[in-house]
Amino acid sequence: MKRNIFTIFLDRIEDFPVWVKQIICLKLSEGIKAQVCEKFLEENSDEIFSLYVPILTFKGSEELKKRNVGLDANLYNFLSYCENGASVLEISLNTYLSMEEVAKYFILCVDSGLIEKPENIEIQAMAGFIAGKFRTGEYFAKKGLITDEQLAKAVSESSNSEKKFAEILVDMGFITQEDVSAMLAFKEESKKRFILDYNEVPKGESEFCTKEEMYKNEIDELRAENEKLKKKISQLLDIVKNYN
Repeated sequence: MKRNIFTIFLDRIEDFPVWVKQIICLKLSEGIKAQVCEKFLEENSDEIFSLYVPILTFKGSEELKKRNVGLDANLYNFLSYCENGASVLEISLNTYLSMEEVAKYFILCVDSGLIEKPENIEIQAMAGFIAGKFRTGEYFAKKGLITDEQLAKAVSESSNSEKKFAEILVDMGFITQEDVSAMLAFKEESKKRFILDYNEVPKGESEFCTKEEMYKNEIDELRAENEKLKKKISQLLDIVKNYN
């Protein structure tokens, strides 16, 4: 079941010359800065939700085998990928689900005790926020950017304000506008589906062809036509000879 298509995709890029990879890295860096801000470039690999590998609990393993509860087929499919050691990213690519949809299955399975609760608080916070379990304030509190006391103050302030909750947190100096922009951009991007066909990715190695090799088919066709013409001319000559 497990097809590490993203790994295959990365391996093919890895075959590219370093001067090509340098430009790819530069362009991607510029794109991330422009789209979801530079903050996401500072994330450690163990804090990125899409790279997290969900681990089945004993309960989850037994349910996958026996299917006593009668869960949704998509949930069993999700658990099956978890059993095979697939990351959140691989689950999304192989099932054609958006990151938001995968996050919802993830949170449901964590809450149901079917997969282990992540030790990393960033993973928990991001998954819950993408899935819609945590609101803005709860997300920043879970992530550790604000304290429970600061969250309570912001909630009290929001009761007398028409501003969005994130704006209130920024105005009170608890978080930065960059924190908000990154959070909102990532949540919006998580709604998109991404279908990767690694067969369309060009291989790193390429062959140099001479002009003769490039036009080999055309040359072969012309030669074949010449042979046909020779035969026809020969046949016509034989007819003329026989007639005379």
